Amino acid sequence: MRVSVVVPVLNEERNIPLLYEQVRQELEDAGHDFELIFVDDGSTDGSAEAVANLNRSDPRVKLLSFSRNFGHQVALTAGMDHSTGDAVIVMDADLQHPPEMIRELLDRWKQGFEVVHTVRDTTEDAGWFKRTTGTVFYRLFRALSQIDLPANAADFRLLDRSVVRALGEIRERTRFLRGLTAWAGFRSTSIPYRAPARREGQSKFTPRRMARLAVDGLVSFSAIPLHVAIYAGLALAGLGFLYSLYALYVHFFTGTTLPGWTSIIMLVAIVGGIQLILMGIIGVYLGKIYEETKQRPLYLVRRSIGVAPAAAKDR
Repeated sequence: MRVSVVVPVLNEERNIPLLYEQVRQELEDAGHDFELIFVDDGSTDGSAEAVANLNRSDPRVKLLSFSRNFGHQVALTAGMDHSTGDAVIVMDADLQHPPEMIRELLDRWKQGFEVVHTVRDTTEDAGWFKRTTGTVFYRLFRALSQIDLPANAADFRLLDRSVVRALGEIRERTRFLRGLTAWAGFRSTSIPYRAPARREGQSKFTPRRMARLAVDGLVSFSAIPLHVAIYAGLALAGLGFLYSLYALYVHFFTGTTLPGWTSIIMLVAIVGGIQLILMGIIGVYLGKIYEETKQRPLYLVRRSIGVAPAAAKDR
């Protein structure tokens, strides 16, 4: 059995040798033939050269280097496209996905599971805000998409070759692989783990990147926000109608006309703000449709070492 390990990399020069040693040790101790594919997602440090140096001493280490930054989810996709293993393990380069769990992932796979998720119990360097927003996102995702994605699921999982092949057929541009993996089905299980603090460098998942990934995940798997826009519009129209009846009553039956400046300003501000929010929701969906219609490749490879070319559709 051959195992592929796919690792997206963005400015992780100092972590790459550490990760390589731990992954190599785990897979050699388990007696598996393996390949370790690093996908350089537009790094500006020496990450690509660090991988190239490892390849010179160990040809099982392979490199895909993008022409620019295409994003974490696309980097994972590219690595899976070029993998050859019977099982594919995807993990990050920051050592917060413990390599010592690899053998447990493989044990579950040998038991017949085609997808083995990992679920974070805790993250040592995660603050209250990150933990809270993560919990809210997963609850919201399950409620809107009706897909049973495990809470706090990480991009650290094992996929059987049949699952990789199925995901390879899905080429949508807005990619949320945790959701796609759950959507695809297959026999799955989960393993809890405690994520250690990052060994070197800083996290590339800034609040902005996390927010964008969350929006992509929700938009990719649910049209309910569009339905919410309809309901909100109906509610606002109903409130406006009731307020109009009140204004007519005051004007014709009480004989007084209220100045109305404050109420008008409040209505304009509230209704205008809600309209802008709803227009923004619709705009996000239209933007995603626009991206899909262009049919550009998901990624462009500038350099590769030891990796066979993927089929044209796999880019």
